[in-house]
Amino acid sequence: MSELQLGLIGLGTVAVIGVFAYNKWQEHRHRKVAEQVLQRVHADVLLDENREAGAFPSSPEPVDALDEFDASSIPRFDNEPGQLRDDAPLRASTMPEVRSPTLPPPSINERREPSVRVEPTLSELEDASVPPWQEIVAPATDDAVQEPSVASAAPMPARMAPESSMQTVSEALARTGEAPPEEVPAIIVSPVIDYMASFELVEEISGDQILRSQHELLARVSKPIGWAGYNDRTREWERVVAEGSYRRLRVGLLLANRQGPLGEADLLTFHGAMQNLADELMAVADLPPRDGALNAAIALDQFCANVDIQIGLNVISQGTLFPGTKIRALAEAAGMVLDSSGRFVRCDDDGNVLYTLVNQESVGFAAEAMKNLSTHGLVFILDVPCVSHGDRVFAQMLDLARRMADTLHGVLVDDNRRPLTEAMLDPFRRQIGQYQSQLSAKGLPAGSPLTQRLFA
Repeated sequence: MSELQLGLIGLGTVAVIGVFAYNKWQEHRHRKVAEQVLQRVHADVLLDENREAGAFPSSPEPVDALDEFDASSIPRFDNEPGQLRDDAPLRASTMPEVRSPTLPPPSINERREPSVRVEPTLSELEDASVPPWQEIVAPATDDAVQEPSVASAAPMPARMAPESSMQTVSEALARTGEAPPEEVPAIIVSPVIDYMASFELVEEISGDQILRSQHELLARVSKPIGWAGYNDRTREWERVVAEGSYRRLRVGLLLANRQGPLGEADLLTFHGAMQNLADELMAVADLPPRDGALNAAIALDQFCANVDIQIGLNVISQGTLFPGTKIRALAEAAGMVLDSSGRFVRCDDDGNVLYTLVNQESVGFAAEAMKNLSTHGLVFILDVPCVSHGDRVFAQMLDLARRMADTLHGVLVDDNRRPLTEAMLDPFRRQIGQYQSQLSAKGLPAGSPLTQRLFA
């Protein structure tokens, strides 16, 4: 046997030994981490110093299970939205993008059809593991606006992870003297409208690793997903970013939006991805039951379908077309801004859209085409669930529509081209108040972050 062969055999032997040693080291390291999470402190009867005297120590005090979540875990909506001001221009720099309609809306436009509700079975109602998810029942679908028939939404406690693991994490946090985390901002994730997974990690993990972990699997989910992480330095919850690092996570899958309720396929995909994420991060995960989430999604969508309306005011010409240059000048003078979707929008100081102005014809507005554009009509649109103080916003929109009609020598009409009178406008005002009251009764104030995510 040559020296080369002997050398290769020696190198191979060293490599095998090295791999074996590395695997042993990894096994030892993971065992230590698992012991940190799962260990429970008990007095050892056999090794106790009093065993020789025949006196055995008493059993240690049992460790109480982690308390169930209560109503305090649900984000509150105590802050009153800012007052609308006519004396100052409104900003549009942070304006969210909203899709423009392709057809002019009716005066009262219901945005989506109610879904068929699936009632939970008796066994599901009797099963103690099913969380008391809020029950949102849609009002009867007739022309009259009805008051909600069920009390306000209740909190959605999550099912507990294994007792020993959760206790160990909670005790570790208590020993460090850390204050309990603040509430997660509803604009990111909330148990009221999201199927929410909670994670407690042994050590901080970068946001980049968290977001990349199940990216391919979660890309198949059609509903929006919110990622919230607790920043130990600022002691606040924030949207997970690649540059951050987190030991506490809340990941929420939206139960319903204007495309309909959460489907079973999306929920199964999300649930599997969250379990994979927990395994990869070696985290204690808390996932609510899936059956309750599907029923809650259908009920929530059915309720939203009955309060999801837009109000449109039409300004039409009386023979002379409206020139684009004049439309743009009047809109911008009123504080409206032309956005990328071909609409003029009026926003509040926080960038929230109050109402929009669109072309009654199929062609959208564009900055470079306004000089050559002309149209037979304009439509002002108020999205009722997405605007706080809807009565005030409607009054502002109505005033601007009247001024533009006078300046352009047009007329303000309903969908049947009848001139709008005060008597015809009063039902609009009442319905705005009634629909927004129904939303508030369900813990979904119009224009709040929760409601804006539901009606996106």
